[in-house]
Amino acid sequence: MMKKIIVVFSMFCITLSMYASKVDTLLVHSEIMNKTIKNVIITPESYTNNGKAFSVVYMLHGAGGNYAAWLGKAPDIKAYADTYQVIIVCPDGAKTSWYFDSPIDDAMKYETYISKELVSKIDKTYNTLADSKHRAITGYSMGGHGALYLTFKHQDIWGAVASMSGGVDLRPFPKNWDLEKRLGVYATNQENWEQNTVINMVHLLDGKDLKILFDCGVDDFFYDANVRLHKKLLERNIPHDYIERPGGHTNAYWSNSIKYHMVFFNDFFKANLKTD
Repeated sequence: MMKKIIVVFSMFCITLSMYASKVDTLLVHSEIMNKTIKNVIITPESYTNNGKAFSVVYMLHGAGGNYAAWLGKAPDIKAYADTYQVIIVCPDGAKTSWYFDSPIDDAMKYETYISKELVSKIDKTYNTLADSKHRAITGYSMGGHGALYLTFKHQDIWGAVASMSGGVDLRPFPKNWDLEKRLGVYATNQENWEQNTVINMVHLLDGKDLKILFDCGVDDFFYDANVRLHKKLLERNIPHDYIERPGGHTNAYWSNSIKYHMVFFNDFFKANLKTD
């Protein structure tokens, strides 16, 4: 009986140690949209306001989600903050913002919010290593598009980017996920669609410093677009890591994929710490 009690107690202690990080909700006022936005912040157990500074990983949710979506889809991210000694930021990107500044809706300016207002607030509020060498971003689905979109346009902000199941070409889906509300009807607003879809933004890359990883399940409706992005990057000689594996557009796929993204980011951060 005593052995059973010891085993149970040990398992309980292991569970506690896995989630020793701290989860908070940070309210950030967006000047450009004139509203207050919620963001999940996960700090490692070792974090102190006056202690060492930490690298930061931003995680974007998909369409229909919110700032708390990652905690439900991949609860292990709480442990990853401790394992990799990073601060994790999960912004609210509205249900269907697509993380760009909408050219037709002034209430949807999430590119400016995340790349300028939120990053600035995080660096002022927390003890961060506040430069692109120690800042990374990833996301699933709409968030995968968002991570690549934001980084391609703001390589001075993020030095590493990853995407899982990302909607990297919006044009095949003109009637889906409120895209018409963000970009206008495709037939009469084609330029908006062409300029704000990731696969058309490869020209912004010089292939030098930015670290890129993206993956997609072979049963995903975004699979074809991810394959085309991979081929386009190869044609332009842009270094990147691309992975495809069995799976669809599912929580199970994303909770597995984020494990590899965190290893990718950890290698990036470690390499830069050696050169600091």
